Amino acid sequence: MFTARKKGRLTALAAVAVGAALALAGCGSSDPLSSGSGGDSDEIVIGSQAYYSNEIIAEIYAQALEADGQKVKRQFNIGQRDAYMPSLESGELDLFPEYTGNLLQYYDKDATETKPDEVFAALQKALPKNLEALQYSPATDQDSYNVTADYAKANNLTSIADLANVSDVKLGGAPELEKRPYGPEGLKSVYNVTVSFQPTGDTTVDALVAGTVDVADIYSADPSIKSKNLVTLEDPDGLFLSSNVVPIVNADKADAIKKVIDPISAKLTAEGLVALNVESVDDKKSSADIAKKWLTDNGFLK
Repeated sequence: MFTARKKGRLTALAAVAVGAALALAGCGSSDPLSSGSGGDSDEIVIGSQAYYSNEIIAEIYAQALEADGQKVKRQFNIGQRDAYMPSLESGELDLFPEYTGNLLQYYDKDATETKPDEVFAALQKALPKNLEALQYSPATDQDSYNVTADYAKANNLTSIADLANVSDVKLGGAPELEKRPYGPEGLKSVYNVTVSFQPTGDTTVDALVAGTVDVADIYSADPSIKSKNLVTLEDPDGLFLSSNVVPIVNADKADAIKKVIDPISAKLTAEGLVALNVESVDDKKSSADIAKKWLTDNGFLK
């Protein structure tokens, strides 16, 4: 313990610690949140989660801002919210692609909103004053109910509500889905849909394609939705918590960022995000190449 140390010894140790800290500050760091000293106030520091889909979106933001003539610094592959939200709140990061519903729950665990506009409005109120949520995108990364294209066609399905007209529906998903509010009980109370439940765990997509289950809970940006030709059922009554892609920005830099990023968000659709993820997972392309192609295809780059 240090409590028995004399004052002179503490002073010496403090001097050594300060010297070591200064020396380290001049060296490179493997910490993605370490921005060093002498940062440029005009520079926009963009972060991303350690998740390929999130990094692709962050790279799209970065290249679009660079094309606008703005200085950009990438701090990608940081981790999850507990790692990067303090850095956003402190101003170390200026821009981060987030998800409305999940971020709302981070700030307000008792939030009950589920529909996109309601979730976004609640998120705007929940954010710290120095952060701003720009316009959210139609693209989502959230729980969703999916069926095969053949099953959708045979039963005339476009919405979860249409399942009420189908008998003997078998629902598949992780074991905990059975007790989740959007599981069998939620389907019954919100849409009057009765299902039997079969836990499928990591084989959910395979079970759906094989016909072992009729409906499956799959994240809406999962590349298998495109590669396996699945149909995501619409959720008009908000059974699932909406988690739309939303840029979170440093409020002091919001004006410079939003003029570039708002049009990006408007163009990024749910189907488009799935397609981007296919390029990453199945085609093994880099985030930079995927982002450049998407920006070019959508008229943001020449």
